[in-house]
Amino acid sequence: MKRKKEIMQDLLLSFQQLLNPEELLSSGGFYLVLLIVFAETGLFFGFFLPGDYLLFLAGLFCALNKIEVDIVTLCAGLIAAGVLGNFAGYWFGYRAGPMLFKRKDSLIFKRKYVIMAEEFYHKYGGTALIIGRFVPIVRTFAPIFAGVVKLDFKSL
Repeated sequence: MKRKKEIMQDLLLSFQQLLNPEELLSSGGFYLVLLIVFAETGLFFGFFLPGDYLLFLAGLFCALNKIEVDIVTLCAGLIAAGVLGNFAGYWFGYRAGPMLFKRKDSLIFKRKYVIMAEEFYHKYGGTALIIGRFVPIVRTFAPIFAGVVKLDFKSL
């Protein structure tokens, strides 16, 4: 019984260290923040990641010299990660889009939603993508659905 309790305490301590933002950011955290921003802006499963929270802490730790990255490198890296994430999301949607139009309606997926998204993007285009950057869950799905409906960037 005592051994189980020690194992659980060790596991809880390890989990707390894993979620310690200062520890994350000081030990290679710059690259972790870049990865999270990339995933949050372009990968389908990235909507639950704590990007805003880590961005704030990364800026704070950069100002306090708790991480060994200057602010210019941090900002340039985050911009690059966001832009690359958007392109990856668009590419994924562009490739997966034809499969969605062939799929039958289910409880979650309805073809009419894809058609509504297509009409929305044709009406608002780039404005929807730009404003969507500031809404947490929308920032993940906006570039993906822009790819699904094959939004033409030349027309923006």
